[in-house]
Amino acid sequence: MLKQLLFGGERGLSPLSNAGLTLLRVVAGAALAFGHGLGKIPPSAGFIDRTEQLGFPLPVAFAWSASFAEFLGGIFLALGLFTRISSFFIVCTMLTAIVGVHLRDPFAKQELALLYLFIALAFLLKGANDWSLDALLRKK
Repeated sequence: MLKQLLFGGERGLSPLSNAGLTLLRVVAGAALAFGHGLGKIPPSAGFIDRTEQLGFPLPVAFAWSASFAEFLGGIFLALGLFTRISSFFIVCTMLTAIVGVHLRDPFAKQELALLYLFIALAFLLKGANDWSLDALLRKK
């Protein structure tokens, strides 16, 4: 059960399916990590203040958590390592971004967080594919 949670995912997919899922996972994970997460480490005073305004207790800890969810979660997603767990934290962070930050913004401002949310949600539900580090660890 724990092995399935940590390393579970689709098996026996066609090469084209594996290629498509791998491209989506790697590009989305790397874009999230380096386009959004890396710039939040360490969290700026403004990011911490915004976290506090959202009502989170211990805003410094939650700001760091969001930063790590985007950076490390993106790296792990790209590698296909602990895919379901990293996707869970990305989903939580993107839901917070959509509901807490961009709820009243026009769709163009919400779009990126929605894309990351649904990509992470898909990998949360299905896990990584055959071409991932999770697949290598599943075999052991």
